[in-house]
Amino acid sequence: MTTSNRDENLSDLTLLGNQQTPYIFSYDPKVLEAFDNKHPDRSYFVKFNCPEFTSLCPITGQPDFATLYISYIPDIKMVESKSLKLYLFSFRNHGGFHEDCVNIIMNDLIALMNPRYIEVWGKFTPRGGISIDPYCNWGRPGTKYEAMAEHRLMNHDLYPEKVDNR
Repeated sequence: MTTSNRDENLSDLTLLGNQQTPYIFSYDPKVLEAFDNKHPDRSYFVKFNCPEFTSLCPITGQPDFATLYISYIPDIKMVESKSLKLYLFSFRNHGGFHEDCVNIIMNDLIALMNPRYIEVWGKFTPRGGISIDPYCNWGRPGTKYEAMAEHRLMNHDLYPEKVDNR
């Protein structure tokens, strides 16, 4: 198989392999890029662990730090990982509450890919003696993934982890 046949739908990707990548310091969903799923006939999870997410408190302007967990079941399109990294970096100067940030991220990824299922979980480091860990998810309406989303939402935190290193 030639490179051109194997990577024919990758020609629209502008960030992957680009050594001159511009870093955007304010929220910008336009940086996200997608490519074709090579296995649309199969349901499988793709999971991103993002341990260096930062945003700003919209009231105080103080930085907030989190590990984000993004899991999705693709359909036709998938998010390109470098564009996701740059997109998440664009939150660096974004003023948003934790709950708002995870929902914005999920909504932008739904708009980009139209996945079968997606969930975003933010585990933020404590400020003022409290940590906030918002979780949101979505399953395509009218499919088994809608029921899956409801089940996972109702059961996502039945066994909270022991937090001793934040």
